[in-house]
Amino acid sequence: MKIRTRLTLLFTLVTAMLLGVYSITVYYSSKEAREKSFYGELQNEAIAKADLFFKSSLSEQEMHKLYRNNNRTLNEVQVAIYDSDYDLIYHDDAKVDYVKETRGMLSGIFKKKKTSFFLDNLQVIGITYNYAGKTYAVTAASYDKYGHAYVTSLLTVSIIAFFIILILVYLAGIFFASKALNPVSEMVSQVKNITAGKLQLRLKTTKEKDELNELAQSFNRMLERLENSFDAQKYFVSNISHELRTPLAAIIAELELASEKELSGEEYQQTIKFALEDARNMTRLSDSLMDLAKASYDPNEISFSEVRLDEVLLESYSGTIKENPKYKVALHIDDAVEEQQLTLQGNEYLLRVAFNNLIDNACKYSPEHSCAVNVTINCGNLHIDFSNKGVTIEKEDLLHIFEPFYRSENSRTEKGHGIGLFLTEKVIHLHHAEIQVTSAHHKTTFTVVFCTPGIQKI
Repeated sequence: MKIRTRLTLLFTLVTAMLLGVYSITVYYSSKEAREKSFYGELQNEAIAKADLFFKSSLSEQEMHKLYRNNNRTLNEVQVAIYDSDYDLIYHDDAKVDYVKETRGMLSGIFKKKKTSFFLDNLQVIGITYNYAGKTYAVTAASYDKYGHAYVTSLLTVSIIAFFIILILVYLAGIFFASKALNPVSEMVSQVKNITAGKLQLRLKTTKEKDELNELAQSFNRMLERLENSFDAQKYFVSNISHELRTPLAAIIAELELASEKELSGEEYQQTIKFALEDARNMTRLSDSLMDLAKASYDPNEISFSEVRLDEVLLESYSGTIKENPKYKVALHIDDAVEEQQLTLQGNEYLLRVAFNNLIDNACKYSPEHSCAVNVTINCGNLHIDFSNKGVTIEKEDLLHIFEPFYRSENSRTEKGHGIGLFLTEKVIHLHHAEIQVTSAHHKTTFTVVFCTPGIQKI
């Protein structure tokens, strides 16, 4: 069921309930008011007939005649008067006795002074009447013909009006629901035109500060992220294909050459050595891609635990030296750095990968293959500097240094794939930290800034 139909039905149902409660309340209030009003009329009629009987000069026959004449045109009230001995002393029409009073009924009237009740469709009231020192019981009964007609008419009009109003409300609901959801329908039409090849399309937005405009803006931001992600993926796949093709082509060429010619043992050894080097190059590329994939996960899916940054740095330091004995790495932790400032919630593996990349890059592009790692506290935040001395990185290259597969002209002399720094930046950002780079006077420094506990990140 569409939202438009659901809203219309819900709106109609709520209106029907409210209107029903209102109509029922009005009907029963009118019905109760009619009953009370008619009991009052019966009491007035009973007192008037008793006054007429006891205090006027009219005979009983004349009063009977008056009752019969009125009963032809009006629904005349039938009155009966009893003395304290329960004897009937007057009745408007004894032949057609509506009430048929009993001793028990009369006894109740004398005790309660006033009583009222329904007798089939008739309303009956009984009161006591004092005259000449004696107490009499007077009953009055009649059918409220005009009152019942009014209530019945009210009920009929209420039912008819209820259904007419419901129909009008339903039609109004359709109109207003369509009007309210028209922007949604337009958004749906626009979304249908957005495909993987048309991610540059955007939903139309307005200056209104309503929920639908906010939804459109949020959707556009999501499309922008998707477009960037798709572009990065295309760029990533394109570069990966190129990076993998180079070592594969080299391996195939070397093996084809070895298979087509008779070579000496030394030449075969040389061919195997080149093939192994290309295979190791592909392995390093594969490892980098795996690390990049892990760093690209949703942060909620990456396990974080308490990590000591000094211990991670020591592992990176030891691993780098072990893998590349010619590298020279100096690690220095300032005395002002406290243990709690070196502890944070993070992923040890990804941090080690990021630090390995920074140390390896510093050593790789330094003529002395050296890297100085300094850990200090600055403005309440933990700073880890990775510095080397070598060729200065151009300002233009600094703007693109963290882009995937980007390699400056100065870096092409060393083997690499342009993934390391991109991966490092993603890992640092996953840990809510920042990475900065400066390069001047033949010295390049990468600085990682961690927010220490209790201090806001700069």
